[in-house]
Amino acid sequence: MAGGTAKDKRQTATDVRVLWMGDSIAGAQAPALEAALKAGGAAFKNASSAGGGTLVAGGHPVTSKIAADTWKALKEDLSSFRPTVIAYQLTGYDWGTARQQLSAYQKLARTAKDAGARLVLVSAPPFKIDEFFKPHEAAIKRAPAMAAEAAEGGADARYLDATELWGSDYAAGRAQRAKDGIHSCQQGSAAFATWFTKRLGELAGFTPAAPAAWATGSWTGDERFVKLGCG
Repeated sequence: MAGGTAKDKRQTATDVRVLWMGDSIAGAQAPALEAALKAGGAAFKNASSAGGGTLVAGGHPVTSKIAADTWKALKEDLSSFRPTVIAYQLTGYDWGTARQQLSAYQKLARTAKDAGARLVLVSAPPFKIDEFFKPHEAAIKRAPAMAAEAAEGGADARYLDATELWGSDYAAGRAQRAKDGIHSCQQGSAAFATWFTKRLGELAGFTPAAPAAWATGSWTGDERFVKLGCG
């Protein structure tokens, strides 16, 4: 029947509006996540940023500039997109001390609450710590604990540990990294979208679309995957 039953509409047509934040790792996951959420009736905006995306200034000249730009963009997105969910995947640029990380995540939680949105902090997949990331390895590895602490006790903030999906070894097959050891190709992005929308559905009260409805869509030809050398 055209339009489905009333029960079908309650399960799929939602008022959920997801603002997706993070770095280029999140950017590679965005095409699949957008397809999955839209197939389930939710709105989606990709606010990830290649080579940046962090909200943690960290006292470093690079991240201070990135964080300032990200906070500015978030303010604009809150006004224009009006998300009901702000989903921030921890970035490879969340540098700084434990206090600086915690402060940034707590600020994001307050910002989301003031905007009437739910905050979901999700850990990044395991990725290769190359020469660029090596000086900041300790901060990158500490960030998940700080994000989890920031979400503790908050009715409108949650932390999701993506090691449930990926494991903790970027070189393991389970991690589904691209050849660069950092990003994901289509299969990994689809796996993340399936896992994340299920968790988000549990939090926000909606039933995600089955992967069969979106997993082989046009998003698989996104230029991000071409640049990563994905098949």
